[in-house]
Amino acid sequence: MGVIRTFVAVEASAEQRGHAAQLIERLKHAEAHVKWVAAENLHWTLNFLGNVDDREVHNVCRAVSESVSGFEPFELTSVGAGAFPDTRRPRTVWTGVSAGTEHVVSLQQAIEAAVQPLGFPPEARRFHPHLTLGRVRGKGPQTQQLGELIAEHAKFSVGKVIVDQVVVFSNRLDKSGPRYTPLAHVDLA
Repeated sequence: MGVIRTFVAVEASAEQRGHAAQLIERLKHAEAHVKWVAAENLHWTLNFLGNVDDREVHNVCRAVSESVSGFEPFELTSVGAGAFPDTRRPRTVWTGVSAGTEHVVSLQQAIEAAVQPLGFPPEARRFHPHLTLGRVRGKGPQTQQLGELIAEHAKFSVGKVIVDQVVVFSNRLDKSGPRYTPLAHVDLA
């Protein structure tokens, strides 16, 4: 018996990956200690499930499939740099949603409800759709400068993706960083 670190996401479009990479290059001028996300790993996390027994992955994929079957494809547009908890104390650097928020929140809630009977409790925090660009690893003047650069790029356009499927991914961590492997591609309606 093994476990697979699992999450459900929407893959970023090629347009979003390209624009996000440009935004990251601009934010790197702060020289803050940040672990930036590689462009090929950019995704919109809907539900992080954590460690899933490998014998249960099929049930998770089936629950996700059933939960999204009633959703029509929609456009998700991303604009602006932001940070959690805020730009004064950035810990996670992201870009947010400017169009499609209601649709992606509904999609996330449907998936969360579908996997709950399988033993995956709902998130304690309110879902805030975002594309993670990097995780800040230190403090100091460079981090403050990063926060200022994030604020300056609050209207930076990262582009759009047509959300017509969600992906159940496995996440394996190794020395070079995370490796995401699709376990299932689930089409909307």
